[in-house]
Amino acid sequence: MITVDKALVSDNGHLDLFLRFLLGLSLESNEKLIRGLLTNTGSSSDCQKDIVEYIKSKLEQNPSPERSINLFYCLNELNDDSLVKEIQSYMSSGRLSEAELSPAQWSALVFVLLTSEEDLEVFELQKFIRSDECFKRLLPVVQEATTALLSECNLTERSCSALHTVLSSESSKLTEVDLSSNPLQDSGVKLLCAGLKSPNCKLEKLSLSDCSITEEGYTALAEALKSSHLIDLDLRGNDPGASGVKLLTDLLQDPDCKLKTLRLLKSPDAVTAFHFLTEVLDC
Repeated sequence: MITVDKALVSDNGHLDLFLRFLLGLSLESNEKLIRGLLTNTGSSSDCQKDIVEYIKSKLEQNPSPERSINLFYCLNELNDDSLVKEIQSYMSSGRLSEAELSPAQWSALVFVLLTSEEDLEVFELQKFIRSDECFKRLLPVVQEATTALLSECNLTERSCSALHTVLSSESSKLTEVDLSSNPLQDSGVKLLCAGLKSPNCKLEKLSLSDCSITEEGYTALAEALKSSHLIDLDLRGNDPGASGVKLLTDLLQDPDCKLKTLRLLKSPDAVTAFHFLTEVLDC
């Protein structure tokens, strides 16, 4: 158990493989291989059960995703797949969206998704639980996707903060994100824009339709678009006001702007601006 603790606090995970190897050797079925090398101090089966329970207790303490995944590999070495089977049961029965998962079960869900043979290129939150909490818990899975479909999932600025972390990561793969019909508001858009400005961000297509964005959010977007890779932006169903539209109008006339398609909801205040954008707007 001391080795489990040391592996969990390791900065670079250099003890992860050693821990799995050690636990694999501890199995009763491997005793013949190491007989005479170790002193028998008690029942190996009892010891194994204690270690399994200890690892599960550590999973309840919300370790980092990397450490959680290694702990599940450790449970595999100990021939314990009870948590994984619980999650697979929820998934196969369609009850996952209704379940109240423990931290250990959330970690099991991430492990199952990351180690499955299914294509992870498209992540669709509606298949799971429509909430900020679920999105945050499944970030390691989102980080492996190129497309994140997050529309109509009750997401707020909390999810924008989490998405900012993914977009800013050196390992970021996301090129398309659909956040439409979520109450992100200006505060959420500002957090998202911080991710768009990151040199690591590869996002090319973003949908923010019906996200309660006003002029303040449009100002943040206009600034972020100066350095982002976005080529397609959907802002229909928001309330930018004439000044918000003008910000984007001015930006689209900048030769350095990469945006090619901009979708806006036509309104009386925006009519004049649309006359200037006939070459670049796709409404």
